[in-house]
Amino acid sequence: MSGKTDCKDLNKLTHAINLWSIERNLHLQDPTKQALKSLEELGELAKALLKNDREELIDAVGDTYVTLVILCQQLGIEMSDCVNAAYNEIKDRRGKIVDGTFVKEVAG
Repeated sequence: MSGKTDCKDLNKLTHAINLWSIERNLHLQDPTKQALKSLEELGELAKALLKNDREELIDAVGDTYVTLVILCQQLGIEMSDCVNAAYNEIKDRRGKIVDGTFVKEVAG
């Protein structure tokens, strides 16, 4: 995969990321180091938010996604399974916004 692409299909992009990772032998590397790379990208995301830098924000979100896709690949799990599980966990969740953050309602 070389050159710029404007593909908007997340499944196709995820597949392309996986192929890119295999071409560079990243798929066989230590997932702990990949998790640290994801944290590094999240730090860049926080920095972009603080600076209100939209271009850097877009880059950081994308880079974070790429690192997480590769982490899933290294762990032998599908990113779509992770997102599906997370959505199924939150889809019926109720709660309220407190100081700009969603706080889930405690069942009981």
